[in-house]
Amino acid sequence: MTLKRRIAIIGGGPSALFMYKRLIESGQLDLEIEIFEKKNALGSGMPYSSEGANDEHVTNVSENEIPDLVTSVSEWLSTVPADLLVRFDINLEKFNEYKVLPRLLFGYYLTAQFNLLQQIASQFNIETIVHYQSNVIDVQYDSENKAVWIYTATEKFKFDDAVICTGHSWPSKFEGKYEGCFDSPYPPAKLKIEINHHVAIKGASLTAIDAVRTLARQNGLFFTDDHGNLNYTLNEQSTNFKIIMHSLSGLLPAVRFHLEDSLLSNNALLTAAEIDKHKKENNGFISLDYLFQKDFKDIFLNKDPEFYDKIKHFSIEEFVNEMMDLRLRLDPFLLLKAEYTEAEKSIKRQESVYWKEMLAVLSFAMNHPAKYFSAEDMQRLQKVLMPLISIIIAFVPQKSCVELLALYNAGVLSLLSVSDDSKVEPQEEGIVYHYIDEDGVSHSQSYKTYVDCVGQPHLSYDDFPFEGLKKQKLISPAQLRFQSAALAKECLITGNEAIVNDSQGNYYLKVSGISINDNFQILDYYGAYNENIYIMAVPYIGGYNPDYSGLDFCEATSLRIVNNMFATKT
Repeated sequence: MTLKRRIAIIGGGPSALFMYKRLIESGQLDLEIEIFEKKNALGSGMPYSSEGANDEHVTNVSENEIPDLVTSVSEWLSTVPADLLVRFDINLEKFNEYKVLPRLLFGYYLTAQFNLLQQIASQFNIETIVHYQSNVIDVQYDSENKAVWIYTATEKFKFDDAVICTGHSWPSKFEGKYEGCFDSPYPPAKLKIEINHHVAIKGASLTAIDAVRTLARQNGLFFTDDHGNLNYTLNEQSTNFKIIMHSLSGLLPAVRFHLEDSLLSNNALLTAAEIDKHKKENNGFISLDYLFQKDFKDIFLNKDPEFYDKIKHFSIEEFVNEMMDLRLRLDPFLLLKAEYTEAEKSIKRQESVYWKEMLAVLSFAMNHPAKYFSAEDMQRLQKVLMPLISIIIAFVPQKSCVELLALYNAGVLSLLSVSDDSKVEPQEEGIVYHYIDEDGVSHSQSYKTYVDCVGQPHLSYDDFPFEGLKKQKLISPAQLRFQSAALAKECLITGNEAIVNDSQGNYYLKVSGISINDNFQILDYYGAYNENIYIMAVPYIGGYNPDYSGLDFCEATSLRIVNNMFATKT
């Protein structure tokens, strides 16, 4: 009798969905797969369930941008109950692959895909066991027998391999301790509150837009006038309601447009062999400037020569300054309106705003090699390039954009530019927001209601949830080596606590999360990888994967894991 290989997937959201799909498609039939999900449904995870969305929230991807699953969104929509289509205002005759979906509806789609994959697994005689409402409290490793032990509150399970897909995590800071303070806008049902005062929002990201849309619905009404324009009016009991977003540099994210390559790939990008060759020639480092040149600037040589001529001599810093200059000079809501018009033309003509698309491609392309950046380049990425990337590739859906403009025109929504050293001081009720504005003036403003909307934070080694792996020293804090010891020493003198050194005289920058290798296997304190434990939980690997791009990340990472899993142990 052939022993079946037992594989655990911890978590049951989108990462787990793609991981499960890859396992089913691997051609390996001697498998037993067990999935541990703390909720009572698979596929939706936090973003696409009631933990992350209300009916009004929409995705920032359309059907043509979703990696292949079992059935397309269009095919699935033709099978759902009519009342579900009515609830989410879906007209099948007008629906097309370029339309974004309500997030909860998309969550139902992902759940349906998980169910279909389970049926396919059954046809292959691959046994699947799903542990619903089952929270994994610890993971431990038996190195002698190369076995992974999974612990829940009541049971323990032995596996050959485990993939950690625990998804989003929101650390508790103020919420529950101080009235009117929310550490995140999730689950958004908690923001269904009537308010008759000003509300402080920290951040201006998609997360912040979620909070704005929910709060607005509880305190007023959107309506369309005779000219087809969306307007907003406050409820009688909320006449003093207003939302103030606090944004670094006073910027709003850019609007969703038509993507020429909907899956953020490009045939002109560097190959794995080219990247490996560059790394060997560069003392083991991958240069951020090299990636910027090859995976961004050079792409325009044939595609958009005029744009190439404009930027060909730009450094990263010069390019960012050029692209940010207009954004910083214009009123953010006027810019939002202009970009909405640009995006409407892009979608109608199915023509990309190419430099923005390629910035998204660059972000995705450099994500995997980022663990080989020098500490100096990672600091440049975080301080210089990522602020631009995070704004441009947010892809605010048109429906959200229109609502923001309606709220702004009604005088209910405003945005303040705050410095990066701004801080929030909790009070018995609400907070005091301390910040310096763009004119260098200090402010301390009180708010009765405050929502932290900076998005999913990159969590630290200390935040890692499975103490067993910590105690066994099978995971290690992520860090990047400095190329210049002299520069590292200068940073140390200024009191930078994120810099450490070893006995060989090497200096390192501590970054968020834990260390992993190219195959997403955890690394111990000696840099040795674990053959049997993989991680796709993005909050805990953000130091080595600074930009994780949703479903594209899930698809690419799951393929790499499965290829390695069966290549090394068949």
